[in-house]
Amino acid sequence: MKIQNAFRVGLLGGLGVLVALLIGGAITTLSTIITYIGAALFISLGVDPAVSWLERRRFPRWAAIVTVFAVIVAVVVGLVFAVVPVIVDQVNNLVSTLPGFIAEASKGDWIADVQKNLPDFIDLSAILQGAVDWVQSNLSTIGGGVLQVGLGIASFATGLIVILILTLYFVASLNTMKRGVYRLVPASKRARFADLAEQISQAVGRYVMGQATIAAINGVLAFGFLSLLTIWGGKYPALFAFIGFLFALIPLVGTITGSAIIVLGTLLLGGPLPAIIAAAYYLVYMQVEAYIVTPRVMGRAVKVPGAIVVIAALAGGTLLGILGALIAIPIAAAVLLIIDQVVVPRQNEL
Repeated sequence: MKIQNAFRVGLLGGLGVLVALLIGGAITTLSTIITYIGAALFISLGVDPAVSWLERRRFPRWAAIVTVFAVIVAVVVGLVFAVVPVIVDQVNNLVSTLPGFIAEASKGDWIADVQKNLPDFIDLSAILQGAVDWVQSNLSTIGGGVLQVGLGIASFATGLIVILILTLYFVASLNTMKRGVYRLVPASKRARFADLAEQISQAVGRYVMGQATIAAINGVLAFGFLSLLTIWGGKYPALFAFIGFLFALIPLVGTITGSAIIVLGTLLLGGPLPAIIAAAYYLVYMQVEAYIVTPRVMGRAVKVPGAIVVIAALAGGTLLGILGALIAIPIAAAVLLIIDQVVVPRQNEL
């Protein structure tokens, strides 16, 4: 009898492991779809405050949704047609000037100074000349890869369309989805759960709108400043401003990282003077953003301690990339809100 029980336990345990492996494999296979769903739900929570604001202005919900999405699509299309051609042109210029830049750098006196500190079997001049020859001979490959680039752009565009459609559905049925989730909670706890869920969703929505606003301010000001910096030798203002905008979407560390990349790129491509000016600008801008822009824009959004923001952004970025870094802060805020309003009161009652 004991052997039969052991066999049954082992069989059930093996089946459980097999089912867990199948579920893990399915999640891995569907990771792209899950990412689309998470991004769409995150964006829909960010769009919902604008829809609710229009509803309070006596807009029907369908009209509010159509109006908000029409504005978003118009802004995106305008940015694509206004910014993307400039960025593509500047990237092409960067690729075409790269061999000359490397060749010019390889002629400097610094090579001899560095060579003195290297072993005799390392010929730095030969290495740099080999790099120049390789870049010149493979320039078409560096700037080409048309098929791969085209496939990547097509995949990216498809993902954006899927996310946009899912976001539209989520925004249209957000209240229905909330009510469906609330019905799964026991009636005695439903009101409390609904109140907490509404606080979390509103905080996430305000966070998304606030972070997007901060990134837009960063990108617009950077484009204006970098365009002016071309007078002193700055290069590629649209490209660097777009990089600054993308990094500014990442909370806390995004602006610092984007600023460092822009200053370094300006130093390499424009020289010391524009790099020093750019560094001074971003030192001032980061102070303005930290003490003026962010408190005003995010004043009603999530409140998360700085250390938790850094840890959450790093963990989310490691797990899910940029999307993970974006959603990590609202998730951390939701956890803190649950601890503050559920766990701590229960502990105080003991």
